[in-house]
Amino acid sequence: MSFATSLELLKFHAVAYTIYALIIVSTVAWFGYNLTRKEKVKSIVRIPFYGYMAFLVAGGVGHHIFTYNAIPWVSEDITRHEIKPDQVVDITVADHKWQLPELPIKIKAHTKVFFNVQSKDLVYGFGIFRKDGSMVTQMQVNPNHKNDLLWTFNECGTFDITSTEYSGPKQYSEDGKDLMYVKDVIVVEGCKGGA
Repeated sequence: MSFATSLELLKFHAVAYTIYALIIVSTVAWFGYNLTRKEKVKSIVRIPFYGYMAFLVAGGVGHHIFTYNAIPWVSEDITRHEIKPDQVVDITVADHKWQLPELPIKIKAHTKVFFNVQSKDLVYGFGIFRKDGSMVTQMQVNPNHKNDLLWTFNECGTFDITSTEYSGPKQYSEDGKDLMYVKDVIVVEGCKGGA
């Protein structure tokens, strides 16, 4: 089974939701136009309105049903309790610093990785980013709580991490540099095509 990456899904959903939003805006415009008419709308004209609303609901729900199998993390979240990860990565964060098991963390493509991230003091975020700045995945990391993320990397490359939650002014230097941003932390290898 071929899964889409989060970036491919973002592009697809941007188009789908733009079309969906334009349809909804047209519905509101149509409704507003009918409110401004001097003559009352006959009740038979309202039937297409409710049909239109049913179409919007069916389209929105249908979109999610038909894309369910293309989204790689949905089935993993639903059956998570049954999944044994191929690799476990334990990470601790305290005083605005990552404590990583190794650098870089090497991962084989298409394996299930369990990120176990523990905060010793504040609320942080754990975000994995591509080189172009787009996000692969993220989670909130709360102190004294279980914070874990199960992820399958279906794309190869080198990825960076940073906190996706504001954790106070100590996260940034005086010149505004994100001190929790660490380059080239995760290296995913083994994709078809030699990457």
